[in-house]
Amino acid sequence: MVTRAAALAAAVLLASSCKETSADHFQKAKDAIFEKDPQSALKHYRAALDILEKDDSPEAMLSRARALRGAGDVYFLELRDMRQAVAVYRELIQQCPESKEALEAHVILADILRNHFRDLRGAINELTAAIARNPPQSAELTYQVAKVYFELGDYQQCALEASQVFTRYETSAFVDDAMFLRAQALSMMEERKADAARAFEELTRRMPESELAPHSLDELGKLKAEAGEEEQAIAIWVQALKRHPDPGAVQASINRARKRIARTTPKTIGDVTEAFDHMPGRRPAPRTSLEAVGGSAEEAARDHGD
Repeated sequence: MVTRAAALAAAVLLASSCKETSADHFQKAKDAIFEKDPQSALKHYRAALDILEKDDSPEAMLSRARALRGAGDVYFLELRDMRQAVAVYRELIQQCPESKEALEAHVILADILRNHFRDLRGAINELTAAIARNPPQSAELTYQVAKVYFELGDYQQCALEASQVFTRYETSAFVDDAMFLRAQALSMMEERKADAARAFEELTRRMPESELAPHSLDELGKLKAEAGEEEQAIAIWVQALKRHPDPGAVQASINRARKRIARTTPKTIGDVTEAFDHMPGRRPAPRTSLEAVGGSAEEAARDHGD
């Protein structure tokens, strides 16, 4: 016969075995996302956070970061609720600052602030915070910082940030992108046009196989043309034609430069008749008798007409 105490113990054991864990809620949240039910997913992520609230163990901290990242992603990717996404990602960074999820949250926040709220300074702050943790993608993040400065119109800072990419991360795949961006930033500053030309030249010299090399030549040609060096510009554009993805645009630049040269070249240059008329020893055209005694050509014409 089962005693009352034994029955109670069994009931407690059964209840505890039926109690859902944070892991259970993670799985249910994942299933809800798969079934296109974001609200249910949020419910399970919050339930997981409630279970973990009073647990200070390292394992619980990791799970808390995972739950907050999951909730933030639901707001961002599924519901497109940017304000709630920003709030949850910031909660993640505050509660679990050293987690890999917090690092990822900085990068995601930078994207949201830049593209959805046009908060470029805020985006730079988030990217800088991510770079401070020295992640594997530091070169790319530094390049992104330089791009945001370009958007801000702070071309001097853009050039400085871009130069860090190819000086600190020499083997990065973003080296040519950063070199091109730096040259573009320099070209936007009137007093740095010569530096921009050298920067474009450096890219084409150091990385001739880069996809950006023909674009760099194109931009270099434009700088030469702006400086009035049309012949040099044409020679550079001819080089760019070999690999440029839009040869028609490059050819149009060449044609415009040739027209400018034609408009600014004196007509007597290259004129065979004019050239021979000024050659030493060239026999002058025969004069009429009236011209020979000092009369004008007009008088001679009237006399001939009479």
